Amino acid sequence: MRVSFQFLLAAVFAAVLTGCGFQLRGTLSGNLPYKTMMIALPDTSEVRVWLERYINAAGTTEIIDDPKLADATFQQLSDSRIKTILSVNAQGRVREYRLQLNYRFRVVNAKGQILVPPNDVSLSRDITFDDSNVLAKDLEEGLLWRDMNNDLVNQIMRRLSIIKPKNPDLEEDE
Repeated sequence: MRVSFQFLLAAVFAAVLTGCGFQLRGTLSGNLPYKTMMIALPDTSEVRVWLERYINAAGTTEIIDDPKLADATFQQLSDSRIKTILSVNAQGRVREYRLQLNYRFRVVNAKGQILVPPNDVSLSRDITFDDSNVLAKDLEEGLLWRDMNNDLVNQIMRRLSIIKPKNPDLEEDE
């Protein structure tokens, strides 16, 4: 009798959870409104590599290399990565750094008309610094930059999947 009550409780919980619209974040969050897309970034760009992975995982948009055949072209407008001193100790040595990533992008069609207006993504992380552990702190800094890149691509994918692209033909008529 005890097992059936737990099973019933789990079934009710699952029904309530699915009824409220809860959905795990996964590949479904990457559905883009474009059939074909070009990513106008160098092949070695880390942002391009991760964007291609996410878009291919979604399975609805094909990545192509010809901007004339693409429904949409992803363009990077700016990418700045800044490391600034956040605090110093009494001897004037650095205790903390702030890592800042500022990224700006837009999406245009084959005619060069803007489908998604310029979007800004800003990320920052704070990292402590210790003179006695320079190698470990360099590795930690590299991991933080990689984590920020991952967050950047996640935010880009969410914005591209949520933003309804403008119809540039209708914009010109008004």
